[in-house]
Parts: sequence; structure tokens; C-alpha cells
Amino acid sequence: MLVVLGLLTCFLSVLYVTAPSIRKFFAGGVCQTNIQLPGKVVVITGANTGIGKETARELARRGARVYIACRDILKGESAASEIRADTKNSQVLVRKLDLSDTKSIRAFAEGFLAEEKQLHILINNAGVMLCPQSKTADGFETHLGVNHLGHFLLTYLLLERLKESAPARVVNLASVAHYVGKIRFHDLQGEKYYCSSFAYCQSKLANVLFTRELAKRLQGTGVTTYAVHPGIVSSELVRHSFLLCLLWRLFSVFVKSAREGAQTSLHCALAEGLEPLSGKYFSDCKRTWVSPRARNNKTAQRLWNVSCELLGIQWE
Repeated sequence: MLVVLGLLTCFLSVLYVTAPSIRKFFAGGVCQTNIQLPGKVVVITGANTGIGKETARELARRGARVYIACRDILKGESAASEIRADTKNSQVLVRKLDLSDTKSIRAFAEGFLAEEKQLHILINNAGVMLCPQSKTADGFETHLGVNHLGHFLLTYLLLERLKESAPARVVNLASVAHYVGKIRFHDLQGEKYYCSSFAYCQSKLANVLFTRELAKRLQGTGVTTYAVHPGIVSSELVRHSFLLCLLWRLFSVFVKSAREGAQTSLHCALAEGLEPLSGKYFSDCKRTWVSPRARNNKTAQRLWNVSCELLGIQWE
């Protein structure tokens, strides 16, 4: 026991001494472009907190008109007020959007399209992780419904405005978790067997496959799309897992801040010359490897068709 305690003390001492260097290494890539965004319109889902909030802050700092689309209006207004004060940009707006309810998604899109004649950047940032088994307002498994189907429908409803505003971009927040994900078409909603980890990983693979298929269908439109792994980030996303919350605290030196986690989203939204890489997956501000399942065109096409069926839309 004394030996174990001694080793643990030694490890923590080394960690403390080397923490600054370790933090710098794990902070990852940084968005390098200095492009400014006056006159540009941006929608970011879930931007009332975490990565989305820091993404909104930076885009507002560059002069964009930023819409924070979130479920909790009070938190959204608080975040917007903070960002407006920090960036001196008054064009940071909050609108209600609940991705677990297709009626709310349609209401948000209808209101936005009536309000804005342009949309240059859509960042599908919001998400849930490791939720207990539950269903959305429309009866979809929560991870699939919020992380994939909600953003699928939102993108569909806003796509014509993106095309009219081209060049435009769609950024989808995915995760390294897609590596172990599998689209279980025989039990997509987890009704036969449910595991929150499997459900989350499936939804993140769906994000990567959606990006891949969307890019194919957008060729020649001036709209490009990218999937992003933000890194291991300190955020509210892990709130449903006591173990992850504990690990994030114990190993905080290895965990990115929300600002650091926003860098790859910003890179894919802003960096010049990314158009030939539409449909690709990025981590630490550079294109990176995806799992074999994430490169399967037949799976991507099938998921697209199934998603349209579930949502009752026709999207050719």
C-alpha cells in the first residue's frame, strides 16, 4: 500500500511540474486565419455554453451577425450578453431551438428564413452524450434524434438559403467516438438493446456519414461541409456520466478548454482553400483519418434515405 501511495505521489509531482508543457501539447491546433466577417450571417446550435459559445464569441469578434440557437433561452441570453460586451458586437442574437422536437426545429427555421435573407455559415454544434434511455418528442432515441436527425432536418430546412448565399459552409461536430460506432439499421432506435455508449458512438458516426453524403450532393452549389472532432474538451456534455466527470477533473491537464475545443470548428468555418476537402473529417485544424465504416458510401446513402423516411422529408 505504501509503495502504491509513493508511486502515486511521484506521478502527481511529475505531473505538476510538467503541467504547462503537457497543457500546451494537448491544447491542439489553432485556427490561423485572420479573415474578418462583416456582413456575414452565422447560425450555431447549442452556442449558449461550451465549444459553441466560444465559437460564437470568436465569430462575433470578427464582425459576423451570430445567431445562438439553443433550447434554454435564459442561458442563451446570458451567453449573448457576455459575448456582446466582450466583442463590442451588438449583432449576437438568441433564438429558441430544441433539437429533440421537429416542431421546434421547423419553427426556428421558419422564423430565421423570414428574418434573414442570407446564411453563410451553419455550425451544427449542439449534442448530447451518454443519456439514460429516453426518446425525443417525435419518438426517436435521444442521441440519434438530437445529434443526427435534428441537425439533418435543420440543414435541410436552411439549405436553400445557404445556396443563395454561396460560398457557404456547414460544419458538423462529430467525435473520435465515431471510430467505434456502428449504424445498427436493424435496431437504430435501441429498442432491442440499449447502451448509452453505443448510442452516442452511433450518432457520431452518423454525423461523419452525413457530412460525407451531403458533400457529394452539394457539388457545384458553392456550399461545402466538414465534420469536426473538437478533442477531449471540458464541457457540460459529460454531465450524464459521473465517471467521465471525475476523470475530466483528475486529468484536467490533458483536457482542452472550450476555447481550445472551438479551434477546429473555426478552422473549418473560416480557413481559405478548404473547398476541395468538402466532406472530410478534421481534428486539431487538419484533415485526419476516419474509420472504415465512416468511408462506406453504401452505408452513408442508406442512412440518408432512412433519415429522410423517419423525418418525413424528400431530399434528393
